[in-house]
Parts: sequence; C-alpha cells; structure tokens
Amino acid sequence: MKKNVNDLNLVGHLDELRTRLIRTLIAFLVSMAAAFLYVRQIYGWLVRDLDQQLVILGPTDVVWVYFMLTGVVAITVTIPTAAYQIWKFVQPAMNRDTQRATLLFIPAMAALFLSGIAFGYFILYPMVLQFMMGAAAGDFTAMYTAQRYFSFMIHMTVPFGLLFEMPAVVMFLTRLGILNPHRLARARKMSYFVLVIVAVAITPPDILSDIVVIVPLFLLYEISIGISKAVYRKRLRLQDEAPL
Repeated sequence: MKKNVNDLNLVGHLDELRTRLIRTLIAFLVSMAAAFLYVRQIYGWLVRDLDQQLVILGPTDVVWVYFMLTGVVAITVTIPTAAYQIWKFVQPAMNRDTQRATLLFIPAMAALFLSGIAFGYFILYPMVLQFMMGAAAGDFTAMYTAQRYFSFMIHMTVPFGLLFEMPAVVMFLTRLGILNPHRLARARKMSYFVLVIVAVAITPPDILSDIVVIVPLFLLYEISIGISKAVYRKRLRLQDEAPL
C-alpha cells in the first residue's frame, strides 16, 4: 500500500526536524565541552566578591556545580545555533523577503538572551542576595554550599535570559503571520497579569524587588507590541504590492 502525499510530507518534516534538533544538540555538547576546559576560571570569576569559600557536602558536589556552570555557558553559546536551525526549518514556507527579514531573529535572540542574563546577574541577583543576607544577619551564621549558591544564582539569571527573548520571538511569529499587534494588544491585561505572577514568584517578598522586575517585563511587552506593529505593517504593504 502506497503512502499518500501528506504522509510523505509529514515524514519529511519530521526527519528535517530531527536533523535540526541533532545539530543543535551537537552544538550544545561541543560548547559544554569547551566551557569545561575553563570552568575553574568561570567559577573563580563568579565567586570573586565572596568573602568566604563555598562549602561542599559531598565529593560529587564539585562535579555537579561544574556541570551546572558549563551547562549555562553552553546554552548561551548555543542560542544562535538553535535560532538558525529554527529559521532553516521554517525557511521553505517563507518567501524571499520574509527569509531576509527573519534572519534578524538570529542575532536578536543572542543579544536579548545576554541582556536578560546581564540584567539578572548585575541588577536583580545582588539585590536579592543582599536582602537575604540582611534578613539572616544577627540571627544566623551564613554558610553557603556551592550547589545551593549557584542554583540560586542561576534561578535569578537564566529565566530573565529567556524572558528577554520576547521581542525576538514576537518579531519572528509576526513575520510568519501567527501573531499580530491586535492580538497582543487585546491580550495586554492577561499578559500583564501573567508577568506580575512570574515577577512575584522569582523575587523576594519586598515591593522594591517586585517593581525592579515587573517594570522591565512590562517594557519588554510594549516593545514587543511596537515591533509587531512595524513588522505587521511591512507585511501588509508587501502583500498589497505583490502581483495578483
């Protein structure tokens, strides 16, 4: 029994998706291996401001911490590769103008992820750490384990790298016709509500930290709407100019 055309197309798409995922995974593993060569230097830079050595509770803790650090570095390095593989996967469905425009998606993803990491590490993380240390001062002796210290640091940084991808993702989906500024504007209240929940969930229970996180997330959403408007107008203009 012969397969129909739709079955063949589905198999072809799944095979293409598998190839893209494998290439992204290879890039991640290579990046992680390269980062592991410099993991002691990375560790030293991250703990440069601590006035005490971190504690480990078992021999495997060191390996776990090193793998966690190299994993974050590998994710950061792999972001452009993953974005390129996504672009190549959907490229056949795009016209030439859309292909050129969506290429901006690749460097934008990398730049926004790094911006989110920087925001979390240089602004939010020190603020939250100082709040926690102040809450413990006088009543407790602070002794940080390496595993919990870096888990806390990653929790305060990596999510913002992902959240800061919002404008690039919106630009890409608007180009593909999946999103438009009207949908984003109608969803503003619900989106704000979700962003507030996210901000409150990842910050300590004080209003200043909440505001420091909520305001940039709201700005990112509004920037995303602005980008979507610009891309949507251009998309409509190209459609009007296209020959019938």
